Amino acid sequence: MTTYHFAGFWRRFVAYMIDGFIISVVFVVLGVVAGVAYFAGAMSGDSRVMIAKLTDPAQMSSFTVWIWLFSLLINLGYFTYFHGSTGRTPGKMLLGLQVVSIEGAPISFGTAFLRSVGYLVSSLVFCLGYIWIGFDKKKQGWHDKIAKTVVIIREPQGNEAGISIPDASSRSQSPAGFGCVPGNFSQPDAKKPEAPSVEDAAGGGGQKIP
Repeated sequence: MTTYHFAGFWRRFVAYMIDGFIISVVFVVLGVVAGVAYFAGAMSGDSRVMIAKLTDPAQMSSFTVWIWLFSLLINLGYFTYFHGSTGRTPGKMLLGLQVVSIEGAPISFGTAFLRSVGYLVSSLVFCLGYIWIGFDKKKQGWHDKIAKTVVIIREPQGNEAGISIPDASSRSQSPAGFGCVPGNFSQPDAKKPEAPSVEDAAGGGGQKIP
């Protein structure tokens, strides 16, 4: 069994900012493409109609709603894809983090989508759902509790508070099968580790995975 720490607020915050920057770049690029296409089409027609639409408050309000929906769609797609496929967004990869279920297993695309929708809930009331990470025993935000997930520091950290996951050698799948992350944290075959005590396996307030 290998114990992994639960990732804290600040490390997850930095990872989220990296992902937010990537999403912003994608949003701007797609927005420029859409804007150029719109104005090219408008200029081919009556320019006075286009000017009237741009100065109409009702039209601008509708345009703002569409921008928000487009941004929401990009966010949902981004986090659902990366969390569902590997449990790791680019930001989490750089910070050595991974999203897993509370049992320590990789999450499905359905769970990843539910977790992404949960971001909206965590954003309510001054982002209290995100701040909750700093005080929760398992460092879970509201979106984690909704999807029943935890975020771990992918490198083994010893038997401190965290979640214990079976080593790759104790399972039939390859080391890359867990979250598509290469590496083998098991002990050499010539020297088998001693059976951990109940306290060590639980990781001092952690969770033992059979």
